[in-house]
Amino acid sequence: MAIHSVLSPLPGTFYRRSSPGQPTLKEEGDEVQPGDVIGIVEVMKQFSEVTVDIAGRIVRFHVDNEGAVDVGTLLAEIDTP
Repeated sequence: MAIHSVLSPLPGTFYRRSSPGQPTLKEEGDEVQPGDVIGIVEVMKQFSEVTVDIAGRIVRFHVDNEGAVDVGTLLAEIDTP
């Protein structure tokens, strides 16, 4: 068992929902597979999906919905088997 860090690829605003009023893309405790989208980073009205590259379970999000992020900001931790 190991913890894998998911870092922000861009500076901007981190969204845990695909659009306002929609449910969060992933919650703490959810299982994830490579390619799953866990959030979106918006920079100057351009939206980039944040995907995971490893299978596991989301242990914790470190940034709230609509939180400001920089490149390399820790977004979430994934517990891998």
